[in-house]
Amino acid sequence: MTSSEPRFALVKRVTAYQQVAERIRAAILDRSLPADERLPPERELATQFGVSRTTVREALRHLQAQGLLAPKGRTSPMLPADAGAALARFREALSTVVQLRHVSLHELLELRLAIETAALVRAARAPVVARLEEARLALEAMGNPRIEREAFYDADVAFHAALVAASGNEALALVMLAVKDAIRLHLDETMRGRSLAKVRPLVHEEHRKLLTAVEKGNVKAVSSLLQKHLEFYGT
Repeated sequence: MTSSEPRFALVKRVTAYQQVAERIRAAILDRSLPADERLPPERELATQFGVSRTTVREALRHLQAQGLLAPKGRTSPMLPADAGAALARFREALSTVVQLRHVSLHELLELRLAIETAALVRAARAPVVARLEEARLALEAMGNPRIEREAFYDADVAFHAALVAASGNEALALVMLAVKDAIRLHLDETMRGRSLAKVRPLVHEEHRKLLTAVEKGNVKAVSSLLQKHLEFYGT
């Protein structure tokens, strides 16, 4: 180290509202602040933290923007946001990043294949039976010849989400949903150019075979069927 080089890094200046937000955030994530427990009013929080109500208000807005707090009425104290709301924000955020970084459909399909193969292999070996029943219900909906396009897509998402959830691995299920959302952005225009009447029976049959392979514990078939199914979207 030369005499001209600084020995220490600059100290980061953290504002009061950021400190307040971080403490509340930590309480939400470690569950010392339960999901069904309202935060104290702003005045009380200001007293507890030794800051102004303006600082508290800014911290709460910051946490709300992150999806960690949800308002319950105009004047009521906020509640920690439920996991479903946080998942929705996560899915939306990944879709946004995918568009900003210009991630290709091919790259997304490779990622989805890796995630879904790992999950379905686990499901074929030791499935969560209740999730397989959810997949059957979604498959039944997709088989309806009078199903609308949006309902068909929703059932498709529900089918794959249920099969991945049947693995019992929550992390795989969460990431798969977000990746599938991002893929949907690429596919919307392409699929609109195809006749649903022609696509529906093909996709339905592929899904039926995939579910059967998982139910029978056929790991080898699961992998090959899934790859073939995703190649259809890639073309």
